[in-house]
Amino acid sequence: MPLITFEGIDGCGKSTQILMLKDYFEKRKLKCSVFREPGGTVIGEKIRDILLDNQNSIMDPKAEFLLLVASRAQLVHEHIKPRLELGEFVIVDRYIDSSVAYQGFGRGLGKKIVTFINEFATELVYPDLTFYLEIDEKTFEMRRKEKRDRIESEGIEFIRKVMEGYSEISSSKRFVKIDARVDQNQIFVAIIKEIERRFNL
Repeated sequence: MPLITFEGIDGCGKSTQILMLKDYFEKRKLKCSVFREPGGTVIGEKIRDILLDNQNSIMDPKAEFLLLVASRAQLVHEHIKPRLELGEFVIVDRYIDSSVAYQGFGRGLGKKIVTFINEFATELVYPDLTFYLEIDEKTFEMRRKEKRDRIESEGIEFIRKVMEGYSEISSSKRFVKIDARVDQNQIFVAIIKEIERRFNL
C-alpha cells in the first residue's frame, strides 16, 4: 500500500487534512496509520522536544538536520516500512521533502547533501504521493501562531527560502500542488479525488 505525505509551510492546514483523510480511510474500512515528523516513535518524540525547544536557539543547522534525519530513520525502521509491508496506507505529516525545503534551502545546506543523507536514513523509502499545500506570505502571516517553537520563530526571509525550495521540488510527478488558501472542504475534495484516481479506490 502507498506512503502518502503532506508538505507545506506552517499554517497551510496539513494537520486538518490528515485527520480528515484518516477518517475517510477508516470509514472505507481501509487500514491506515498516521505519523508526524519529527516524532512518531519514543525516540523521535524526544528528538522533537530538543529540535523545537526555544532554549536551543544556538543549534547549528547541520545538527538540526542530523537530528531530524535520526528521527526519520527510526520512524521508517519502526513503523513506516513494516506497515507498508502489511498493506496499510501510511500518512506522514512531513517527510524527506521538508528537510530539502527547510534545511536544504532554508538553512542553506544544499539539496544534494540533504537528499543523499535522507536516502541513506530512509533506505530509499520515498512517498508514492505527496500533497504540497501551498500558501502565500500574506496567508502565512495571517495564520501564524502567537506561541511559536524554535523553527516557527524564524523570520520571513527564512520562510521565503523554504517556499522557494518547495516550489522547486514540487515539480516532481509524485507531487500534487493544492492552493491551501481556499476552504478546507474544497481542499479535501481535491485530495480525495487524486487519491481515488491514483489508487483506484
